[in-house]
Amino acid sequence: MTTYSYYPGCSLEGTSKEYDRSARLVCQALGVELQELEDWNCCGASSGHHVSALLNVAVPARNLLIAEKAGLTVTVPCPACYLRLKEAQHEARVPAMQAQLTQVLGEPLQDEVTVELLLATLSQPSVLAEMQRKVVKPLQGLKPVSYYGCLMVRPPEIVQFDDPEDPRSMDRLLTLLGAAVIDWPFKTECCGGSLTFAREDITLKLSRDLLAAAKERGANCVVVACPLCHSNLDTRQGHIAKKYGENYAMPIYYFTELMGIAFGLSPQALLIDKHLTESVGLLKSLGLV
Repeated sequence: MTTYSYYPGCSLEGTSKEYDRSARLVCQALGVELQELEDWNCCGASSGHHVSALLNVAVPARNLLIAEKAGLTVTVPCPACYLRLKEAQHEARVPAMQAQLTQVLGEPLQDEVTVELLLATLSQPSVLAEMQRKVVKPLQGLKPVSYYGCLMVRPPEIVQFDDPEDPRSMDRLLTLLGAAVIDWPFKTECCGGSLTFAREDITLKLSRDLLAAAKERGANCVVVACPLCHSNLDTRQGHIAKKYGENYAMPIYYFTELMGIAFGLSPQALLIDKHLTESVGLLKSLGLV
């Protein structure tokens, strides 16, 4: 069993509990042990930069300090959290910032911890091989588009994950599970992110464009690895229907939820039945649950 430090972040304890639940369940099934970081704090993605440049780095840097003491590679499900930790590592290498961080945190960062996305953790060849052995319900009939969003692969020099223009990690994983993944050019387009609070009109437009493109290409679902993307595409479909007169009824799944389905877990165990856009019916119609 491989052991990782696990940094869930705030969203996975709130609006995206199904991501956390499914991640823990499938990791357990694969023999990937997740040890949640002790006393972790918010990464500051939504607020830190509004206060000061130092706070913007110090908030995620505190989590890095905790992770260094744990001595394990950190796996992070949320791309926003992942980006903040990677940016903090990058900024902490600047001598002036390093000195300020040492003063704020009380001890220096050693720059010794490896941080990776959960999608990267679960895309390693040894894990994929075990994943294939665990499949009892191949995702036949499922025609997803993989939606990575804009935070997971950008900026490439910081995140260092997959191809920033045409990522394939999730495509390969879903194909291994038996899904007929549909290629599309919107993989890394923005869904509107946290603009949903200040400029809902922009978020509705961007999310609507994504749903329309997925439907146009014949997809019957969208698969994501980001809490913000899931929230906008799942919870805003009712608002999109009212504004544009277009009812997509498009299930939005976390990739870990579909892993769980392929492993024979129930939608209820994975919390898929808690999505605001009905998402269990498609799985039933395909005989997957």
